[in-house]
Amino acid sequence: MKSILSKKNKMLKLLVLVMVLAMSMMAFASCGGGGEESAETAGTAETTETDDTITVTDHADRQVEVPADIQRIAVCDILPLPSVLAVFFDSADKIVGMSAPSMTAAQNGLLGQLYPEILNAETGYIDGTDVNMEELAKLEPDVVFYSASSTELGDQLTNAGFAAVAISVNKWDYNCIETLNNWISLLSQMFPDSDKASIVEEKSNAMYDMVQERVGDIPDEERANAFFLFQYSDTTLMTSGQQFFGQWWADAIGAKNVATELSTDNSVAVNMEQVYSWNPDLIFMTNFNTYYPDDLYNNTVEGYDWSAVKAVQDKRVYKMPLGMYRSYTPGVDCPVTLLWMAKTAYPEKFEDVDVISEAKSYYKDVFGIDLSDEQAQSIFEPVQSAGGGFSYQ
Repeated sequence: MKSILSKKNKMLKLLVLVMVLAMSMMAFASCGGGGEESAETAGTAETTETDDTITVTDHADRQVEVPADIQRIAVCDILPLPSVLAVFFDSADKIVGMSAPSMTAAQNGLLGQLYPEILNAETGYIDGTDVNMEELAKLEPDVVFYSASSTELGDQLTNAGFAAVAISVNKWDYNCIETLNNWISLLSQMFPDSDKASIVEEKSNAMYDMVQERVGDIPDEERANAFFLFQYSDTTLMTSGQQFFGQWWADAIGAKNVATELSTDNSVAVNMEQVYSWNPDLIFMTNFNTYYPDDLYNNTVEGYDWSAVKAVQDKRVYKMPLGMYRSYTPGVDCPVTLLWMAKTAYPEKFEDVDVISEAKSYYKDVFGIDLSDEQAQSIFEPVQSAGGGFSYQ
């Protein structure tokens, strides 16, 4: 009998011990002692932090951490970008600052008409590439865009604590279409809710390809000789050599850039003797000056005589379009500008093309913007004051 009781007591003690151990393990787990559950909790915390920011590689190949929800944007010395941003968002509400030359274009082109709120942006914090960091800080920007060529400015912005993103105009050899596509691609990464990368690339490349199909078979000896009058005043005459936008535009429309022999990067100063020797068939005047074809036809600027130049004699001097910005540079107007320039150079090859209709279709299909006939027409009839805001040495 004692033996039986002894065995029962041992079994009871063992059962109690097992129950105690089980309860202890449950308590330990409920207090967060399990390694697996702790890792899951840590993972959730990390995801929350990364949800607040996005890391992008800008055009200076820098890794930049920017807020995921960007509401306030300031633009420094990358002049076309405010117009690209406004069209990209179909709103200028986020743009709190930009340079004075960008503002001049907005005030005198379609941009200010379509998005009047952009005219409220501050301009006093920047003069050229000189940025007053204290004034910029007052705008409380979530991100600041600057030109990738301004390395020193990028360092200054970063050191001042701004999320500074570099945008390049020449990383793609001044190819305006490819540059536009890459700008929109970067913006679409930063603002995925407004992603337009695919549609912009599709439409811009399609228009470029259409132009190439029509001008690609022009014999070399029949290609028009074009001169780009980039900057012009009584002291300055500047054009594009082989390393600036004029070279790309000429190549893209099947023309020859008469100044291709000049290797200076960006714009280059020339004189009338050089222009006489080139004797261009066409002259394209940019909106980085306030002069018009009549000023060449009538020699209104002292110190220049254009009367012996073939393009002037044939009345083939043209002011380049200004839609959202000065179309000589990359921007959302590039595909439309390309079509206009090709038709201007070779009207017989583009007789069936109505640039007004094409401009309206492009802005509607790509950006959802409805332009009236008058607004579309105004792109190709820029006002004189749009060329203001630049000082030349």
